[in-house]
Amino acid sequence: MDTLESFDQVFGMVKTLCKEQLSEINYDLWIRDIEAVSYENSTAYLKVRTPFKQNVLEVKYIPIIKKHLETIMGFPVETVLLSEPGPEPEISAGEKEDVLEYVFNTFVVGQSNKFAHAASLAVAANPGKAYNPLFIYGPSGLGKTHLLYAMRNEIAAGSPEGQNIIIVKGEEFTNELIFAIQTNTTKEFHDKYRSVDVFLVDDIQFIAGKESTQEEFFHTFNKLYQDNKQIVLTSDRPPKEIKTLEDRLRTRFEWGLLADIQTPDFETRTAIIKRKAEFINFEVPTEVAEYIANKLKKNIRQLEGTVKKLKAYHTLDNLPPSIMAAQTAIRDILNDDQPVPVTVERIISEVARTYSLIPGDLRSNKRNSAISKARQTAMYVVREITQISLTAIGEEFGGRDHSTVVYAIQQAEARIEKDSHYRETIEDIIKNIRNS
Repeated sequence: MDTLESFDQVFGMVKTLCKEQLSEINYDLWIRDIEAVSYENSTAYLKVRTPFKQNVLEVKYIPIIKKHLETIMGFPVETVLLSEPGPEPEISAGEKEDVLEYVFNTFVVGQSNKFAHAASLAVAANPGKAYNPLFIYGPSGLGKTHLLYAMRNEIAAGSPEGQNIIIVKGEEFTNELIFAIQTNTTKEFHDKYRSVDVFLVDDIQFIAGKESTQEEFFHTFNKLYQDNKQIVLTSDRPPKEIKTLEDRLRTRFEWGLLADIQTPDFETRTAIIKRKAEFINFEVPTEVAEYIANKLKKNIRQLEGTVKKLKAYHTLDNLPPSIMAAQTAIRDILNDDQPVPVTVERIISEVARTYSLIPGDLRSNKRNSAISKARQTAMYVVREITQISLTAIGEEFGGRDHSTVVYAIQQAEARIEKDSHYRETIEDIIKNIRNS
């Protein structure tokens, strides 16, 4: 192929085939803007604006493009995707599928979320200048994380020069800080978080009650805010209801805009089902979508999971998306969504983070005041949540005897009665464990 013009024509045909194969949403998001650069030595060179978009395309769509190129040209073709140089947000292997879905075009807007959606769009269009910080709150499974990633993806895709973007969970931020303290790498920790352009934190409630984490987050927040860097936080509740959040942080979280997300209404739930089906190239009849929307009312993830189940039934068993199939899919989803029993390990880990310790300290024979206090707290919370026997609790904490566990729980109960801050710490620990 001698000229760019002729390769351009070939790639135009490839785009047409992609458009026929993919949903309109996917085509517009990922394929439409790809540019044909050149064709040399059986290699097609293509280009997109950002490393972020390059990453997504290589994960999901380059095999499709390569297949269509070879179909049109009649022989094997290598495909190389290029982008403008610049930093890109880190994308872990587990996030790659989420990256494909968590964009504004796949977020269904209704009365329950339109304010949070509008605020997120404004932040993505003008980071650091519109609504800073933005604090989005609401129950689990209603779209907070979707909006957070959509902002990350929109900012990254629209910044050819590259933006230093970090997205992290509150729990991960705490774990990283504890590791940095233990390994004397706090400077590297500071450098990582205090030099970002966009700082997105999911489930910020997990830093509550953790003194070292809140201290570090306070200084990180101040540095970024003073430098006009964008901060976005999500939580399962508003700042005023995070009981052990320090007042200085609560005040800062309320400096910008608070936006809540509520349970979607019937029309929005139906639209979510239809949009999710379209995204995975699957058609759900209206009566089936409405049936699902009437049965699943509180969690968007359940709606999405049901659509995926229906497609799996259709793909594997050639079962059409009927109301009967929807009944089976809903039953499977509800069974899959049953709360996983809280393990003692999970409780010990959360209590250890609260006191800036490692889980092994709570099971050890160390007797200093800080570790003893944390151990008593952990024993109390284990008893409160799991209701396992005192003997079993003792076994979990290094083989301690029954009387030691009784004493620890009594000490914790006495402190709860007379120390309101300690009581609130216990309440936040239990809430975080149950909501995680």
